[in-house]
Amino acid sequence: MTTSAFGSAELSTAAVGPSSHPGRHRVLILAAIVLTGLTMRVAVTSVGAVLTDLQRGLHASSSVAGIITTLPVIAFAGIGFLGPRLAHRFGEHRLVTAALLAATTGLVFRAVAGSVWLFAVLSMLALTGGAIANVLMPSLVKKHFPDRIGTMTAVYTTALAIGMTASAGLTAPLAELGGQSWRFGIGSWALLTAVAVLPWLPTLAGDRPQPETLPDRVPLNWLLRSKLAWALTLMFATQSFQAYIAFGWFTDFFRSHQVDATRAGLLLAFYAALSIPVSMAIPALAVRGQRRIVVGLAAVTVVSYLGMLVAPVGGAWLWMLLGGVGSGMFPLSLTMIGLRSRELATTAALSAFVQGIGYLLAGTGPLLVGLLLGITGSWTWPLVLLILAVLGSAATGWYAGRDEYVDDQLHRPSTAG
Repeated sequence: MTTSAFGSAELSTAAVGPSSHPGRHRVLILAAIVLTGLTMRVAVTSVGAVLTDLQRGLHASSSVAGIITTLPVIAFAGIGFLGPRLAHRFGEHRLVTAALLAATTGLVFRAVAGSVWLFAVLSMLALTGGAIANVLMPSLVKKHFPDRIGTMTAVYTTALAIGMTASAGLTAPLAELGGQSWRFGIGSWALLTAVAVLPWLPTLAGDRPQPETLPDRVPLNWLLRSKLAWALTLMFATQSFQAYIAFGWFTDFFRSHQVDATRAGLLLAFYAALSIPVSMAIPALAVRGQRRIVVGLAAVTVVSYLGMLVAPVGGAWLWMLLGGVGSGMFPLSLTMIGLRSRELATTAALSAFVQGIGYLLAGTGPLLVGLLLGITGSWTWPLVLLILAVLGSAATGWYAGRDEYVDDQLHRPSTAG
């Protein structure tokens, strides 16, 4: 795989530590990170909350609706690969600001789109903010808070979880507030992304885009021979694989076991809401060591899936509790991106590599579950698939927990000759 296939993750390696910023500036950056975290999933989960009404309003078939729900995977992978290169060229703060403005525009105009295909195109624009923030947040945290990587990762992943839960739970009530209009419901979130732009504005003047000839750069193909980079990628991929299946299929799982629609929805909402306290705790704990956390999270998740297999209704709340706790593997993997890299350029490249490839692999999860259900008509094999994914996440997470750095495994082509 060549550099052109992946793009180049080029970023200044000059870390900006706490001593470089007055306290007020760090508070401003903190506000920017929190507000941006809140916006990172609103373009995704707000659609799912009103998908039936949206299909009816745009005359979209189930297959077209399936394409729309797959767009986040495409955006997070494709745009994510470009993030570090664009940040190198224009500056990280400018790029995040531009991405949030693009997201605001997309959220507003897709809400008034007259056709499903225009809605899909504008959804890609709406997803830009989250896609760029996905890959830049680890390097921004490392740049501005190098002494607080665990704490600050907890801050933005918790904000992400809160925003995700809020947009899933409040979009339908907002639609009712707007006169039973799904358009008002999904368009309302543009206000949040617009507000998130504001604290970034004072930081723009300090951005110094790097020249293309900067010697300290990390093209993504340098990571291809790094076992640690691949371990983090597969850890992230297998966790996100489970998450996509959970949000796409768990309601259907409970409905197939004669659980009514209201209770099935509440079970999934409970599962999603648990990501808030879990995201608060896991990154801060991770700085003290990751392997025990990996084993613990994997264990409770396996118990959750086994429970769903043998007692899907009687223990439903317990299985969702354990599964929600186990989802802490997601913020843990993001924290480890910063912990397993020394230089900012490596962090940026590693973030793009892990999330770009990881989201592509994770997107196959709901498709495989649908295929298995179609072939077998049973949830046994989908749950076996989920257990295998947990074991894969545990094995790769255990390897990634080694006290090593991706920087030391970079494959730098020889310039001799």
